[in-house]
Amino acid sequence: MIEPQHAQQIRQAQAGLINLVVQATQNPETRRELEPVLNQAHEAGWGELILRIRRVLEGERDTSLLQGLDDEDTVILTAILAGLQDPSTLPNPEQSGDPAQAAPGLAQMIHGAAHGDAQSLHWLSQMAEQMSRAGGDMARLGGITKRLVDGERDPDVLCRGMDAQGESLVLSILSELGKLEHH
Repeated sequence: MIEPQHAQQIRQAQAGLINLVVQATQNPETRRELEPVLNQAHEAGWGELILRIRRVLEGERDTSLLQGLDDEDTVILTAILAGLQDPSTLPNPEQSGDPAQAAPGLAQMIHGAAHGDAQSLHWLSQMAEQMSRAGGDMARLGGITKRLVDGERDPDVLCRGMDAQGESLVLSILSELGKLEHH
């Protein structure tokens, strides 16, 4: 079972995809815009999720679509299905996540990416891109994600140029990574 904070991080990281799929079910123009995204995601190793998304695009709405998916894919497809039922549940693609709640989810993605999980690496790169657009400490955090994946754990190096809130977030991520690496 995936932790609620991690699930929220996944929904937020994939907000663009989730919203685009929901829009594409109602608008053929958006479907054309979505196709290259689906093809790229399929090539990146998201084959099973993309097959299920295509079934949603063809009109299927049954929760049996979730059977057999891993936790992360389940979060994404559940958000799509919920968004079709109630658009107010869709994640806002313009919103960045709450930094105070981000550490456990980011640490899990960094840990997964460092251990060869392609989906974690993809989500982390998506989040880093969003962070870079946010500016300030979030942009700096987006800039150090590769260092974290590569194993850098020196807070002085990682926190360079950040204010107290940014440093606090990086230290929280390092603490969470420490817990994950000792399991």
